[in-house]
Amino acid sequence: MKKGIVLILVLFLVSMTIVAAPRNDVKVLQVALENSLSEPIGQGVLKWKELVDEKGDGSIRLEIYPDSQLGNKTDLLDQMLLGEPVMTMCDGAFAADYGIADMGITMGPFLFDNWDDCWKLIGTEWWKGELSKLEDVGFKVLADNWAYGVRHILTTKPVETVDDLKGLQIRVPTNQVQSKGIAALGATPVGMSLGDVYTALQQGTIDGAENPLSTLYGRKHHEVAKYLILDGHVYSFTSWVCSIDWFNSLTPEQQNLLLTTGYEAGLFNNEIVEEQDQYYLDQMINEGVQVVYPSEEVLQGFKDKVVSFYEDGESLGWSPNLYDTVMAEMGK
Repeated sequence: MKKGIVLILVLFLVSMTIVAAPRNDVKVLQVALENSLSEPIGQGVLKWKELVDEKGDGSIRLEIYPDSQLGNKTDLLDQMLLGEPVMTMCDGAFAADYGIADMGITMGPFLFDNWDDCWKLIGTEWWKGELSKLEDVGFKVLADNWAYGVRHILTTKPVETVDDLKGLQIRVPTNQVQSKGIAALGATPVGMSLGDVYTALQQGTIDGAENPLSTLYGRKHHEVAKYLILDGHVYSFTSWVCSIDWFNSLTPEQQNLLLTTGYEAGLFNNEIVEEQDQYYLDQMINEGVQVVYPSEEVLQGFKDKVVSFYEDGESLGWSPNLYDTVMAEMGK
């Protein structure tokens, strides 16, 4: 009888181990971003995590690491190519640096007139073809419908026209496309991680930075640079990417969960981005920032300057007539 009881207990423990085993096989995706969680993009990521927890079965979860805790964007993208379970933002300019040159045009200055232009483009066959090339490199796009924000220029010296940018050292993300875009406007681009910008502005190493208002304010750059020109040179949308090898290790259900919740969280993010722009602008004004609202004539001066950027697409490795192709895809 004792042997029978022992056997029953053993079988019971084995069965419990089998039931519990899936909990030890939870897939964890580390979500890394340079931004703070108070920014719209941070709130969007928190929403994504919430949706995964709500709609999933617990077999996959997101862990969020803001404020460059896991390193800069290039380091993170390199980790993905090694199959690491990391996710971060990757816009067209960074994709270009990893061999998908034509995607870089989406971060070109004054390419888009509004957000509708962006969303129209990502629904085209041209864009889908570019995403396929990105997968060939080793990246899986989980969501590409996220607005990052309209980018403006914040400086330590007054800028009222494009000519005032001449000679100023302006921080840009560490990619070729945005460096060339700012150079076309007459400034000197300085590639730098986002986390280093505040100190560089404070010490005078750079004269300014460009980013959406949410990022400029969220990173407190307005505390050390008091002049803002609302030039809106880029409507910056971004994609969230992870390792395609890691993605392919998931079950179809897990893959679908990440894709559908990523899209839904993107819509949530986009609402916040548009709603809060005026809030960030008001806050910056209240804290002493002098704002220039450029006239159409002044903005045309900016646009005239960047014609050379698109004419020199060969230096960026673009396909022939890429600018015309993209404009046609947007119906322009």
